[in-house]
Amino acid sequence: MSTNKKSQGDPQNKLARKRETVLGTQQNKGPHKVLAALGVLLLAIAAGYLMLGEQEEDSTVSRSTQAEQSEGRIAYPVGLFSDGKARHFEYETPEGIVVKYFVLKSSDGVIRAAFDACDVCWPAGKGYYQDGDVMVCRNCSRRFASVRVNEVKGGCNPAPLQRRVENGRLVIETADLLTGRRYFDFGSRS
Repeated sequence: MSTNKKSQGDPQNKLARKRETVLGTQQNKGPHKVLAALGVLLLAIAAGYLMLGEQEEDSTVSRSTQAEQSEGRIAYPVGLFSDGKARHFEYETPEGIVVKYFVLKSSDGVIRAAFDACDVCWPAGKGYYQDGDVMVCRNCSRRFASVRVNEVKGGCNPAPLQRRVENGRLVIETADLLTGRRYFDFGSRS
């Protein structure tokens, strides 16, 4: 036992242990590798969630500088919708109610528009997001084929919004946007 105490107290051994600790060359690296791997994994997961969140937010509301608003109408160049991705827009009524709507070019080549609400889920105020060729209700998760948007009304279908294509522009009348204010007037949830 006295030799064991001697070897631990030996300045050479003490110095060697200290050097290993400082330089990180000690033999027992197992727990450190596991912790490092877990840290990298957690960072990768967090980065993935952040990227997904940014993508969803990016597609939520388009602030198109290409929109023209005049004489009771809003017009967008049809080329804005050529990629088939839904673009979400907002229109503020004179009363301060923000009416939300989306426009997309469906898989059959038709540019369609609908309020970002339906007759059933509008009180939740969640709207729709695009998943491939369908629009999905953020409240009840029902899925609606793009070719049915603006064609089918009622229930949980996106509430149709009148629109027309004129001289290479998608035109939406502000009077038509005002008809959808009931879906976004959350002070009157009836």
